[in-house]
Amino acid sequence: MNDYAAIVSAPGFSLGIRCNEDEITGIEFLEPRAEVAPQSLLAKEAVRQLRAWLKDPQHTFSLPLAPQGTPFQRKVWSDVAAIPPGKTRQYGEMAAAIGSGPRAVGNACGANPYPVVVPCHRVVAANQGLGGFARSRGGFLLDVKRWLLAREQA
Repeated sequence: MNDYAAIVSAPGFSLGIRCNEDEITGIEFLEPRAEVAPQSLLAKEAVRQLRAWLKDPQHTFSLPLAPQGTPFQRKVWSDVAAIPPGKTRQYGEMAAAIGSGPRAVGNACGANPYPVVVPCHRVVAANQGLGGFARSRGGFLLDVKRWLLAREQA
C-alpha cells in the first residue's frame, strides 16, 4: 500500500505526490509504475502542473509547498528554485554565495522534499559532472538527473 495522493508517470520514472488539503508535503522520484489518480483537488492540481512541466520544461510551478527543513536547507532550496530551466550552478558556487561548503549544499539538495518543483537536478559538480542526486551517487536516480538536464537542455 502506498500513501501517495497521486502518482504521475514520466519517461523512465514516476513521481509520487504527497499532500494534505492545503499543501504539498512531498514529491518523490519512484521507479516506473502505474499512475494513481489524484485523491484530492490539490493532488489534481499538482498532477496538472507536473504534466505541464513534462510537456514544457519552462513551466513555472505555483503549488503551495510546506517545506520542513532547517533554515540552511530552506535557504539552499530557495536559491535552487531561482535557477532557471536550461541553466546549472555548481555546488561550490552556491556554497560560496552563502558562506558554506559544497558538501553542505549537496546534503541540503539531497534532503529536498520537492524534486522537479525545486530543481536540485540543476546543481552539478565543479567539473560539470553530475555529482550526486537525491542522496544517490549512482543508478536509477542519476539516470533521472541526466534525463532532467537533457530535457531542459542544460
